[in-house]
Formats: sequence, structure tokens, C-alpha cells
Amino acid sequence: MSDTAPPKGRKTAAFRPRKPAKPAAEVSAASPVAAPVPAPVPSAPPAAAAPAQTTPAQVTLDQVTSVQMPPAPVAAEPVVPRVIRPAPSGPRPLQVLAVASEVFPLIKTGGLADVVGGLPPALAHHGVEVRTLVPGYPSVLRALEGTTVVAEYGYFFGAFCKLLAGRAAGLDLFVLEAPQLFWREGNPYSAPDGQPWPDNPVRFAALAHMGYLISRGDFGPYVPDVLHVHDWQAALAPAYLHYGGRTKPRSVLTIHNLAFQGQFSRDLLYAIGLPGHAYSMDGVEYYGGIGYLKAGIRFADRVTTVSPRYAAEICQPGAGMGLDGTLRQKGLALSGIVNGIDVDTWNPADDPALAASYTADTLELRARNKAALEGRFNLEAGDGPLIGMITRLSWQKGMDIVIETLPSIIAAGCRVVVLGTGDAPLEAGLAKAAAAYPGKIGVFAGYDENLAHLVQGGADAILVPSRFEPCGLTQLYGLRYGCLPIVSRVGGLFDTVIDANAAAREQGVATGIQFEPVTREALEAAIARFVALYADTSAWRAMQRQAMSLDLSWTRRAGAYAALFRSLVEVDSA
Repeated sequence: MSDTAPPKGRKTAAFRPRKPAKPAAEVSAASPVAAPVPAPVPSAPPAAAAPAQTTPAQVTLDQVTSVQMPPAPVAAEPVVPRVIRPAPSGPRPLQVLAVASEVFPLIKTGGLADVVGGLPPALAHHGVEVRTLVPGYPSVLRALEGTTVVAEYGYFFGAFCKLLAGRAAGLDLFVLEAPQLFWREGNPYSAPDGQPWPDNPVRFAALAHMGYLISRGDFGPYVPDVLHVHDWQAALAPAYLHYGGRTKPRSVLTIHNLAFQGQFSRDLLYAIGLPGHAYSMDGVEYYGGIGYLKAGIRFADRVTTVSPRYAAEICQPGAGMGLDGTLRQKGLALSGIVNGIDVDTWNPADDPALAASYTADTLELRARNKAALEGRFNLEAGDGPLIGMITRLSWQKGMDIVIETLPSIIAAGCRVVVLGTGDAPLEAGLAKAAAAYPGKIGVFAGYDENLAHLVQGGADAILVPSRFEPCGLTQLYGLRYGCLPIVSRVGGLFDTVIDANAAAREQGVATGIQFEPVTREALEAAIARFVALYADTSAWRAMQRQAMSLDLSWTRRAGAYAALFRSLVEVDSA
């Protein structure tokens, strides 16, 4: 079953919007963001709200723009989030409300979920308590425990919904349960045919607006000190704060990938609860439409992205993808913080997915994982260098250059395994290469978590030749497992891998190989360096041990977020 599909036996309401209504006048500045009118709190949605169908009707743009925002929310009995409290003698923990469209391990399409799920437990070590607001996908609702209904709405962005509070996977959650918006086949953003849901702008405006309502203290005693929103799906929340006349809580936007910006028709302005004067170059206007990510950048007090190098890159034309000017205006309010990883899940010393667990002191045991990997991919057995890739097959990830370079890589004496799926032409090109080099190239078209662990535990190097990479997690897993990264010199790859040049090797800090630009010639040169280093067993082992000694944990990385959050609160209290 899809994580976003309706549970068996549960039906969702068809979207029946009202006819488009032209606003009589622009919403006043005093109360520009209208909140929904709650229905009397029933024990279940009215029967009429659930006709016999398993997914909501596809919504056209005309239908989406007709969603109206009635006025003022009423909470059910106030709910204080269930969080682990410090000893009474300790300082008051900083309260942070995170808002995101996915969270690991409940719902995941990419690295965003890993960050949203990994950061809260790590921040707890730094005196920060996080409550995370996520959509009520069925996979989230199935996992939720200790559930309390905070509020119910008969009409919230065109849907009946509840705000729930509870706990799942060790995380304290708010959940926006709106079956009409979030119970669907496919993934959180797209239908099974791969096309984006046409009402995505309304679905995620609803999520951001609920984050705004919580952060302004609408639901009892819980009022966060900081609102932390992730990517375009939550980025309207700081705009709602601004146009709602709120200066608190302070807000932080984290950009995980600037390529996904949430750009939609200007006709949605009133439908998503923004006033007419918000549509300006200094507001949410973006190339003739509404830019959700642009709005977040414009109105968040601080903007972070997931590596310092990427933060610098996106301020430049080209890499800034149309937002470089807005980002440059943030000045010192823009920074980069490298992602961490779950070092318990990704632990070569205790990994059930491996044929043999190992440490930096028992690297010889990796040979058993290499043999297991060769078997899984039907490769010729041998001691020669084995390169792994765990990737989305896309232009961004440099897969076209990899396919072009594969003959040279094989000629250099390497074998290659690829775990991933993506663009059809690249999948076809990779399959053709594998057929041309049986026993040398192995491909698994899809994703398998256990196999990903085996690739990291059995391959000698992990290849990440991205054209741009905000942070990247694959190379971090590689460092953790002594599977040394071969990476392009961009974004988080540059920030996390130290190139094995002569100076770095002499100082004992080298952890991989960097190259630029992303071309066949540069990649061939990087592979040649890899083969030479691999042949020097002593040097290679030293690099592996150095890589495995790094502290890549979220606990370490979270300190930078905690310091950022505190700096915002201290400004208010100064």
C-alpha cells in the first residue's frame, strides 16, 4: 500500500469547491490572513462528506482558485505537547515548531525526511524541544500514538480536517489530518502517473497555514519560540506571520534543494489566504506567479541551507535558479549547516544488512561484503576495485556523464554497481551498458534499503558526480562505512570530502577524491587517481580509517541549529 493511499475501508470526500467568488475588497492589513471556521466538534465527519470513492477528485486550477477561507479558529481542549522535560532545576528548553511535508521513518521521498526526522532527537541534547507538524498521510496516522484531537474544522482550505497531537517513531508530532488533501495513491506530491497533484498549492498552503496558527498560539498554552519550516511545501508560514502582523515567533527556513520552488498561478492569492498587497516584488510575486519558496526566503528571519558551499553557490546567477537576487538580499541572514546522519542506523559495526560487520580496526572483513555484493549483482569475483552508486538517475546527478564514461571505467579495471531509478532515457542507457559489459556492470532499477547498506559496506568507493548537490547523504554514508567517496567539487560534496591531494595525504586528513568540472575527461582523471590510490593498500587503508573516524552524527550538527535558534530568541529578549 502507498504511504499516502487511503487505508482499506476508508473513503475520502470528493472535492466540491464553491463557484469562484471575486473578493469585494482586498483583505485589510489588520487581519489579512483569515482562519477557517470550525464546525461543532463531531465524533466523525458527516456522512455526506464521504461519497463512495477511494481518492479525491483531480482538481483543476479553476477549482483550486475557488477555495475560500472563512474566519476564526477554535481549539478543542488545550493540549500541551508531550515532550521529555528536563529536571526542574534546569533551564527552560527552547521550544521549536518544525513544519515539513515528510519525516523519516513515517513518510520519505528524499533527504528532506531524513533531516526532519533526525534533527529533533539531536536537538534534545542541546536543550531544544521540537514538535513537528506534518500532513496526515495514512502512514503517519497508522504510527501515531497517544493521539489527542486539538481542533476540528468543517472547512479548512476546502476540506474537513482535524489537528492531532501525538507521538510516533520517537518524535512529538502535530498532524494535519485532512483525508481529502492527503489520502491519495502515489507519493506525497504526485499521482501514480508521475504528474503533480493539481491542488498541491492548496494542500501545502493548508499545511503552512496550520503551522502559522499553531505558532501564533491559537491552541492553548503551547507557543513556540521559533518556527522552523522546510522547503517550499512549508515556506508560506513565515509569509502568513508577516501578513498577519506577527513578529514572533522568529522563523527559520531551511532550503534542502533550490530546484524545487513551488511556483504557482497568481490566481491562487486569495485562495491561499493572502491579501492582495502580498502580490508584489517585495512580497510573494515570482515571475508573474506566486513563489512559495521565494515567500519563505523573503519573510523568514533566517534562511539556512544544507552546506556552506551550497549557500554561497545559490547566491550566484545560474545556481540561484532565479532566486539568487532574493538570496543575496538576505546577506548574513543566509548560512549553511551540513546535514548529519543517523549513526545508529548507519553503523558498520552493527549492521544486519551486511554479510560481515566491521570497524576501522577490522577493515579486512569488508571483503566478505564485497563478495556478497558481487553475488547480488552477478559480477565477476575478484580483488579489483569496485565502484558503487546509489542515486537518482537524473541530469543533476551526472548520470549522463557516468554512462558516457563507463567504457573507460571498465577499461581502467573497475567494476560498477548502480542502485537507483529515474529518467527513462538514463535507465535505458544504463541497461544497455550493463548488457554490453556482463559481469562488469550490475544494475538494480529501484531502491532497496538493505542493498544500499551492502553497497556501502562492500564497494571500495562510492561515486557521486552531481552537477549540483545541496548536501548529499550518500557520501556521508560512504565515509561512515569506509567506502571512500569520489565526488564532484560542488555544494555539500565539497564541504564533506577532503581530496586526497599530496598535502592532505601527508597530514592524514584525506577522505576521498574530488573532481571538476562534471565532464567525461574530469571523471576519467578522477577514476585514474582512484585506481592508483587503491593499488597502494597502506595509503587506502589510512584514508578509510580517517573517514571512519569522523563524527557525522546529528548530535554534532544539531549544535549549529541550536545556536541559531537561541540567537534569534536572544535578540528578542535583549
